Amino acid sequence: MSGPRRWRLTRPTLFVLWLLASGLAVAESSDAVDPFADIATAYLVQQNGLTRWQQSADRRLPPASLTKIMTALLVLERGGLDQVAVVGSAAIAETGTRVGLRFKDRLSVADLLAASLIASANDACHALADQVAGNEQAFVQQMNQRALALGLADTHFANACGHDAVGHYASARDLAALTEQALTHTEFARLVALPTLTIAVVNSGRKIVLQTSNALIGRYPGVIGVKTGYTPQGGKCLVALAERDGQRVLLVLLNAPDRWWSASDVFDRAFAVATDAS
Repeated sequence: MSGPRRWRLTRPTLFVLWLLASGLAVAESSDAVDPFADIATAYLVQQNGLTRWQQSADRRLPPASLTKIMTALLVLERGGLDQVAVVGSAAIAETGTRVGLRFKDRLSVADLLAASLIASANDACHALADQVAGNEQAFVQQMNQRALALGLADTHFANACGHDAVGHYASARDLAALTEQALTHTEFARLVALPTLTIAVVNSGRKIVLQTSNALIGRYPGVIGVKTGYTPQGGKCLVALAERDGQRVLLVLLNAPDRWWSASDVFDRAFAVATDAS
């Protein structure tokens, strides 16, 4: 019977052991390490269409007013932006962010869409749902049908505006895909990039000044949208898009306490990585 086998430590083996001990053998590339692990409950960064960084990107979370991206998509796909909608009692009963619409105000669908996207107005959003489907419940059914058609497996809506509710959720990955679909519409891309816009009530001539809820627009170079959101359960949410020097960066943040600073940090790093690689 032979004795116990003896391991021979060759020079290559010793070199690998030294690397392991020094930590060099397990060093990862900047893309493999998550540099933004603590910025949000879930986030996704896509650069020129490819995922750069992510965390819990498929987790179902309350999307707050990022919901309005789907509302806008349905409105745009239906068309008729020049049609005039009448604001009903359900719309003026909306809570949260509003632009002060009044019962039986008449506004163009285009202006209601602007109020929903720029100012994140719930009264305008609800009025759109009523205009498109007759009532919000029927409109929500259309939202969920469209989500299925787009393959958004981790998205389901319970209302048109983004209020916290049972069965109202989306994932960061789904929201990125939804945003890209919405951005194929020129009017959506135009509205979400605007810092301000004035709309008018047709039957009274009253002017309503819309101010963007996106603090990055006009402040971070290259930002051209897209949508903000906040609810008690969803926290501070954001979909942001920036373009600079041939680079296109799309960011989704869900429940991000410092969303403006976090978004700026993400964009800074993404554009810096692109510069280093060129």
